[in-house]
Amino acid sequence: MITDDQLNSYRLSGEMVRVVRDQLEDNDVKGIVVAWNEEQVMIRRRNRKVVKLDRNYSYQPADEPRKNPGE
Repeated sequence: MITDDQLNSYRLSGEMVRVVRDQLEDNDVKGIVVAWNEEQVMIRRRNRKVVKLDRNYSYQPADEPRKNPGE
């Protein structure tokens, strides 16, 4: 699970993150961290829609190569 410090760092920098939910790259969500709580993270996508995602997903910078979950 991603830590509060990591999420706060992403939020303050405004860095785009990639949320890897499963093995399929098409299911990844890219956006900016807006807010979070103990269970979920709110991500603002490029189309300005906000989605709530589970904190147990893999969060990584969008400009880095994709890492599959479990690696």
